[in-house]
Amino acid sequence: MPTAIELAEQFQASLMGEASCAFIGLAPLESAQQDQISFLSNPLYRQQASQSQAGALIVSKADFDFLQEIKGPNSDKRVYFVSKNPYATFARMAQFFAKQSTPLYAAGIHPSAVIDPTVVIPGSCHIGPFVQIEAGVKLGERVCILGSTTIARNSAIANDTLIYPSVSIYQGTQVGERCIVHSGAVIGADGFGFAPDFSSTGGEWVKIPQTGNVVIGNDVEIGASTTIDRGAMSDTVIGNGTKIDNQAQIAHNVVIGNCCVIAGCAAISGSTKIGNFCIIGGAANFAGHLTIADRTTVSGNTSIIRSIIEPGQHFTGVYPSMLHSAWEKNAAILRGLDKIRQRLRLLDKNKNSGS
Repeated sequence: MPTAIELAEQFQASLMGEASCAFIGLAPLESAQQDQISFLSNPLYRQQASQSQAGALIVSKADFDFLQEIKGPNSDKRVYFVSKNPYATFARMAQFFAKQSTPLYAAGIHPSAVIDPTVVIPGSCHIGPFVQIEAGVKLGERVCILGSTTIARNSAIANDTLIYPSVSIYQGTQVGERCIVHSGAVIGADGFGFAPDFSSTGGEWVKIPQTGNVVIGNDVEIGASTTIDRGAMSDTVIGNGTKIDNQAQIAHNVVIGNCCVIAGCAAISGSTKIGNFCIIGGAANFAGHLTIADRTTVSGNTSIIRSIIEPGQHFTGVYPSMLHSAWEKNAAILRGLDKIRQRLRLLDKNKNSGS
C-alpha cells in the first residue's frame, strides 16, 4: 500500500499529517474509512468533509484552513493532501489505484484470432478471442485488443492503446498512444456524402466515395457506440487529449482540437472545426462547415448553426421544461408571431404617416 508521503510526492501535493500512513484506495466522503482517501472540491460539502471518517482528504488550501478551524471528530488523526486543483489530483490518484486493482491482460495471441500473415504483432501485445487484423496493420508495443474487434487493412494502433470488445476500425485509421476505445465504437465508416441528381422523371442520390481517413491523436478516449466517420477526401482528425463520451457522432472531415470534452449523444456535422479546450454538453449539435473558437463551452441540447469566432464564450439554447399544457399555449403564440409582427409594422407605418 502506498504511504501518504509517497502519494504526496508522486502527485505534487503538500502533505499535512502523518507521512507513514498507508491507504488502500479512494472512497466518497460519506463512506470512506480510515485506510481510504476522499476529496473535497466543492465548498458546499465542507461540513460533510469535517464529519467524514476518511483517513485522508484531498483539499484546496482554503478548504484545509476551514477544516482546521471547525475541527471535526477525525481532524487530529487525518492526513491532508493540499492541492491547487483537488479534483484533478483526485482523478490522478484514482487512476493510480485503479491500475493496482484492474486485471492486466497478459501478452499473447488467442488461438481464435484471425491475423493476416504479413502483420507483425509485438510480443508485448494482447490479442483477444475472435479478433480480426487485416493486412498492412501496424501495432505498437503493449497494445491490447479485446475480443471480436476488427482492425481493417493499413490501420495503425500506437503504443499502450486499449481497444475494448466489438470495436470496428475501418481501413487506414490511425490511432495514437495511450488511447482507450470502448465497446461498439465504429471508427472510419463512410461519411454521409451523396450528390442529388433528380429530374421530373426520377433520379437518385449519387454516393460520393469517402477516400480520406481518421487520424486520432494521443491520450484520446472514445466512448461506447460512438461513431467517427472517415473524411471524404481529407482526414477526420481528433486532437491529443480529447475525450468523447458514449453515442456521439463525429461526421466526415470534422477536425477537433486538443483537450476537448464531448458529452454523450452530441453530434458534429461534416467539415466543422472545433478549437482546443472546448466543452460540449450532451446532445448538443453543430451544423456543418462551421469554425468554433478555442475554449468555447456549449451547453447540453444546444444547436450551433453559426461559426463562433471569439474564444472563451459559453452558449446555451435550451428552453426550460414546462407542463405540456403550458407548452401548447406558448407554441400557439410562437406560431402566430409573424402575423403579430406584420400588424405591428402596419400600425407603425400608419402612425408615421399620420393616419
